[in-house]
Amino acid sequence: MFNDLRIKTSTILNSTSLTVDERLQNLCELLKETVPHYDWVGFYFKNGNKEELKLGPYAGAPTDHIIIPFGKGICGQVAVSNQNFVVPDVKAQDNYIACSITVKAEIVVPLFIDGENVGQIDIDSNTPDPFTEEDERFLEFVNTEVAKIYTF
Repeated sequence: MFNDLRIKTSTILNSTSLTVDERLQNLCELLKETVPHYDWVGFYFKNGNKEELKLGPYAGAPTDHIIIPFGKGICGQVAVSNQNFVVPDVKAQDNYIACSITVKAEIVVPLFIDGENVGQIDIDSNTPDPFTEEDERFLEFVNTEVAKIYTF
């Protein structure tokens, strides 16, 4: 599944007839529709020079979490740690920001441009403990591809 998605990801992101946000939106929708345990897929990006993240394109239920301060929640922690964060059970996390009562697990992978953490891809799942190393490697690939087209 992920090998096929790598090709589709590159095709979407290289569609120069669309804006970067349109390409990211299409990518979010593709991942949400294709990967059974991806129930919410979105990007958060550093909000200018502020110590916070701002919601970018996403697919899934609307969220109130438009701005996330660095250090708060899983996304905010990744903005500080620069490390992937896989949460098999969100109820076991003290610093978790609930987006929906149906969410059981989350994975957040930072996005780097020239060594700077400029954002992240965030996936929520309604399935307990669904994320594998294969998910991590695929999402790292996604972010490497996004870094080639993203301007901030």
